Amino acid sequence: MNPEYTPERLNDFLSLLLSQSVRIKTVLPNDSTRIADESSLLIMDILVELEDGSLANIEVQKIGYLFPEMRSACYSADLLLRQYKRIRDEKKRMGKQFSYRDIQPVYVIVLFEKSPLPFKKFPDTYYHYSEQKSNTGVELKNPQKFVYLALDVFKEKQDNGDGTIHNKLEAWLTFLCRDEPEWILKLIKKYPDFEFLYEDIYELCRNMEKVMGMFSKELLELDRNTVRLMIDEMQEDIDQLQVERDQLQDEAARLQDENHQLQEQLKDSEEKSRKLEQQAQEIIRLKKMLEGK
Repeated sequence: MNPEYTPERLNDFLSLLLSQSVRIKTVLPNDSTRIADESSLLIMDILVELEDGSLANIEVQKIGYLFPEMRSACYSADLLLRQYKRIRDEKKRMGKQFSYRDIQPVYVIVLFEKSPLPFKKFPDTYYHYSEQKSNTGVELKNPQKFVYLALDVFKEKQDNGDGTIHNKLEAWLTFLCRDEPEWILKLIKKYPDFEFLYEDIYELCRNMEKVMGMFSKELLELDRNTVRLMIDEMQEDIDQLQVERDQLQDEAARLQDENHQLQEQLKDSEEKSRKLEQQAQEIIRLKKMLEGK
């Protein structure tokens, strides 16, 4: 899906995803080149400019990051600022006045191989589109748009379905998330063009330098910090569970002590009851003796 060498593929995928005709105009450079990083959970990160001037950032994640909405907002803000600076500078060079009417939508598109928890709450929905709306219904053309694709949810839904690929978007998602031979054959049989993509994958896997060139360093430090935070939070969960287990053990020991005390009290009570019963029998015997006299 390299937008420089095979733009028609990304054009097709984005057109299906955004339900509008999309043609990539140019590929914008990132701040610097990302190389493989131990703490990065990204597979792909591409920034493109569309025909209408809008920007799109396409990101594929192996494991869904924490705070996907905050992370997406950071990307969106960066895209919007990039567009603003570019249009402002172009207008200045042409001797024209900048207008905010020139600002086009920006899209943040995230594909999760393993989606975060909020998306798992919708087991029948793998496509999520988000944009800002007013509580009054007033129409404001907010340029920030978000698309989230939960590939694991799509895969599970496909497994529980009728075993067919219904449309071209599902074909792309099948290509992106499935490696079983039977699904690959189904995909190629219905959409033969994907055979060329599999051939490219084979060649790509033999050229690691090309693989490394797919990555950008956009927000790399944020990636690292997020991964560390995820690890820290998992450790906090473990520590919390340890504390809760210790508390349960203490409570069990306390209840056991209380049970032992209750057993002792029960024994004392039974002993007292036995003595009272003996006294009662003695009183009855003495009464009978008196009545006999």
